[in-house]
Amino acid sequence: MTTVSSAPRTAPRTTAHRTAPPRPAPPRLTGRMRLVLAVLLVAQFMLAVDFSILNVALPAIGDGLGFPLSGLQWIATSFALAAAGLTLFFGRIGDLVGRKRIFVGSLALLGVSSLVGGLATTPEMLLAARVAQGLATAAATPAGLSLLTTSFPEGPLRQKALGINGALMSAGFTAGAILGGVLTDLFSWRWAFFVNVPVALAVVVVAPLVIRESRPAVRPRLDLPGALTVTLGLLGLVYGLTQAGEHGWSDPHALAGLAAGALLLVAFVLIERRVAQPLVPLGVLRRRNVAWGNAIGVIAFATETSLVYLLTLYLQRTLDFTPLAAGLSFGVLGVGTVLGGLVAPRVIARTSTRTTLVVGGVVQAVATAALLLLGTGTTAALALLLPATFVGGIGNMLVIVGFMVTATNGLPDAEQGLATGLASMSQQVGITLGTPIMSAVVAAASAGGVTASAVHHGVTVAVAVNAGLVLLGVVVAVVLLRPRRPVVGAAGARAA
Repeated sequence: MTTVSSAPRTAPRTTAHRTAPPRPAPPRLTGRMRLVLAVLLVAQFMLAVDFSILNVALPAIGDGLGFPLSGLQWIATSFALAAAGLTLFFGRIGDLVGRKRIFVGSLALLGVSSLVGGLATTPEMLLAARVAQGLATAAATPAGLSLLTTSFPEGPLRQKALGINGALMSAGFTAGAILGGVLTDLFSWRWAFFVNVPVALAVVVVAPLVIRESRPAVRPRLDLPGALTVTLGLLGLVYGLTQAGEHGWSDPHALAGLAAGALLLVAFVLIERRVAQPLVPLGVLRRRNVAWGNAIGVIAFATETSLVYLLTLYLQRTLDFTPLAAGLSFGVLGVGTVLGGLVAPRVIARTSTRTTLVVGGVVQAVATAALLLLGTGTTAALALLLPATFVGGIGNMLVIVGFMVTATNGLPDAEQGLATGLASMSQQVGITLGTPIMSAVVAAASAGGVTASAVHHGVTVAVAVNAGLVLLGVVVAVVLLRPRRPVVGAAGARAA
């Protein structure tokens, strides 16, 4: 006879009713991480402000120091040449001598050069200070970004840090235009320089106490031929484009600069193929997300910063706004960029970097295209301009944060100096090249006219070109990027 067990038959089913293990809590910023982030963000914000703070002060500087009208452009160009041309070089120098050391030293140079610029009594003294400011920016930007990416593990924490950093960089460019107008109108153009001094001093004092040194375990050798050719090549391109913006695309200096820059960059690629330890290993550039991510970054920075220039022309030359009123009109753009920077990490976590780039680009393109409807009436113009720039700022910041994550993720710490150097160079080149390109478009479309209607027509054509460039970035993201969706977890793991 078979014996039937009296044990409950429900026992084997208990596994189906077990409570699922709790999901690991998302990583959080520690107190030290917050302090490191605050120091780095203050510095990056100040560097972004310096790109635009003197724009509305140029006429006052010219009157105060006796700059000829044709020489005013060099106040901006001298800074831009150094900042854009030497970023990649200083990014590798940081790998050699230590990113923290380069970061602190460059902020000290920025403070000293800003003091000299504010005390300048001759055009030559001011231009020397601007070159030194550009050198400091070229060194501090990649070093600060490398310290940020190596201080936060890849995943949600790094995305959050990059999102806040991107928001403050873009907001800093907008704030620079506002702050420059306020300081120039209320005090003097010299305060556009002096404002850097206490901030730089505070960072130099605090940074060594809270930031740890960061450098690769094995120091790479400096590829001097590669460094010289890429630096001179970028300088040639930046110089050629700034001259084209001032004098047109047929200007011999513009053509010579562009030709020399292109040839030097070709020579740089040939050199990198041959040297044992190249400045930019071509294998890194063959990574699709690094190469095309940086291309999208150039477009993102070029379009939004040059749009500020175009709208400044429109507000002052067509609507007859004062420099201060024009600067204040960009306040909503700054709010939009900050909001976009805060939202971007969440969009990346829920979708992918490629989706974030596409959505942000489409939003920015639509908002920019809406500006084609701007007329010559003040009330109607502001009713369109303010919401369009706000929405466009959100879209642009989604693209910028997506670009930063795309261009720096998936690389070891030993290559973060290179990755952030490339990303910083894309940022600097985009900011530097956008305005002269759009300036050349305005000049060609307006046929050199300076009347309100001529400027309005030239700006409208340039806005259309600007929107087209944004859409080009969207196409690049859709066709050439691989989607990468970081996995949100305690370890900040990632998955393709």
